[in-house]
Amino acid sequence: MNFRQGKRKKAIVVCLTLLLLTSLLAACSENKAAETKENKVLRIAMMYGGSEDWFRQKYVDAFEYTHPNVTVEVVSAMTVNQFTDLEGSSSQTTDVLGNMKKLIKGTNPPDVVVMDTDSMKKLADTNMLKELDPLIQQDKFDTSDIVPGVLEGLKQISEKDTLYALSPTFQPAALYYNKGIFQKAGVELPRDGMTYDEVFALARRVTSGEGKDHITGISLSPFAATPTTNMRTYAAPLGLKMYDEKAEKMTVNTPGWEKVWNTLSKLHKDKIIDGGSGEIEDGAIIDMRNSGIMTGKLAMELGGINKVQELIEYNKAAKTNKKMTPIEWGVVTPPVHPEKPDIGSGIYIADAMAISNNAPNPDTAWEFMKYVNSPEWAKVKAKSVSYEMVTHKSFIKPVDGENYNVEAFLKLKPAPTANANEQEILSKKPQLNRAIYIAATAAFQEVVDGKKTVKEGLAEWESKGNEMLKYLEKDPMATFTPDGTPVPSKAEGSGTAK
Repeated sequence: MNFRQGKRKKAIVVCLTLLLLTSLLAACSENKAAETKENKVLRIAMMYGGSEDWFRQKYVDAFEYTHPNVTVEVVSAMTVNQFTDLEGSSSQTTDVLGNMKKLIKGTNPPDVVVMDTDSMKKLADTNMLKELDPLIQQDKFDTSDIVPGVLEGLKQISEKDTLYALSPTFQPAALYYNKGIFQKAGVELPRDGMTYDEVFALARRVTSGEGKDHITGISLSPFAATPTTNMRTYAAPLGLKMYDEKAEKMTVNTPGWEKVWNTLSKLHKDKIIDGGSGEIEDGAIIDMRNSGIMTGKLAMELGGINKVQELIEYNKAAKTNKKMTPIEWGVVTPPVHPEKPDIGSGIYIADAMAISNNAPNPDTAWEFMKYVNSPEWAKVKAKSVSYEMVTHKSFIKPVDGENYNVEAFLKLKPAPTANANEQEILSKKPQLNRAIYIAATAAFQEVVDGKKTVKEGLAEWESKGNEMLKYLEKDPMATFTPDGTPVPSKAEGSGTAK
C-alpha cells in the first residue's frame, strides 16, 4: 500500500512529534481539565498489516501525551493478536474486511476503525458505524476548512449524504508537465479543468521524433506504466466493472469499455501515451534522471504529491551534476471525463477514521477523532507529509519556497470503486485482478498491432477472463503465469481445494 512509501527517518519523526506536542498542548489544556481521572483504553483497529509504529508516530503518541488518562491499543485487521478474539488464532489472514467485521461484533470491539473509504462503505451499509453529523453539530466541530473533494469523498461512504468518517490526510493526484517541451513545440500549456480528450489532443501535438529522440505526450502511471495500468486509471472515474458482483462472469464486452479501448489503443498505436518510464528494478525507479517528465522525453504525467519533492530534489541535483538538465515544470488538475467532471483518477483516502457502533468508549473515540482532525494537528503535520496532504486546506502550501499550482491537488474528489464487493472478493481470490489484467494485456496488444478490432479484442478479453474466473472458482488461491497459464495452489495440488 501507499502508506509504506511514507516511512520517515527516526530523527525527523522525533523532532516533528516534539513540535506537535508543544503546539497542541495549549490547545488541549481545556479538554484535559474536563477529563475525569478514570483511566480509559481506546482501541483502534486499522485495516493495514505490518508494524504499528508508523501509525503511533503519526496519530497516537501526541494524543496519549495530551490525554494521560487514555491508553491507546492498536490492532491490525490483517493480523490476529492478543487484542482480538477471532477464535484464538495467531495466523495471518487475507480476509481483512471480514476480520474487521468480526472485531466490531466481537467481545473486545474497537472504538475507532481506520481504513480506505471503499472498504468502510461496507461497514456503513451494514450499520456498523456511528453517524458523525450529530456529534459534529453538538460540538460545533468545524468542517468548513476540509478540502471539499475529500469531504465529498467521505460522504460517498454513505448513500444518505451523511458523514460516517473523517480523515486527517489524503493522497492527491495532479497532472505534471514539462514546460520546455510545450514551448519548443509551440503548444499552449495544460490548464486546470481539462477533459481527457483535451489532454490527449495536447499530448498528440507535442509528441514527436523517433527512437532515442522520441517525445511521448503523456503517461497515466508514473511507475512501470503498462497498457492495463493506463486503462484502469482512465476508466476508474467512469465506474466500469470488469466482472460481476460475485466475480463469476466478465462484464467488459460493453459500449463503455469499447470507448475506453478505442481511445487508448489509438494513443498506443501512435506512441502518444507511455507504456512505461524510468529504469525499473524490483518495481522501483533506480535512476531519477530516467523518470517521467524529468527525462525530457515525456511531456505530461499523472502523479501524486510526492512528485513535487522529486522534481525539487532533481533540480537541486542538476545544479551540480552536469549529466542532469534542470527542467521547468508545472502542475494542473487531473483530466476528467465530461460525464464525471468532479472526479479525478489517482486520488485516495486511505486513513478514513470512523467510530464503531459497538465502541465501548465512544466519547473518547470522538475526542481522538477531533484531535487528529484538528487545525492544530494539520498545521504541524502539513510540514512533514511527502506522499499525502493534510485535509485542512488552510495549511496546504507550496513547499521549499516553490511557486506551483497547489490548488490543482484540491479540486477533485476520488472515484468510488466500481465493484462494491471488490475487497471481499480479492481477500478470497488474491490473484483475481492480476489474472484479469493478463487477459486484457494480450487482447489489447493484438488490437494495437492491428490483428484484431476493438470489439474482437474485448470479446477475447471476456472469453479468456471467464476461463480464469471459472478456474478461480475451483482453486481460489491459484496464480497465473504471464501468458495466462494457471498455476494450482498447494491446496488444489493436495486435493483439499473445493
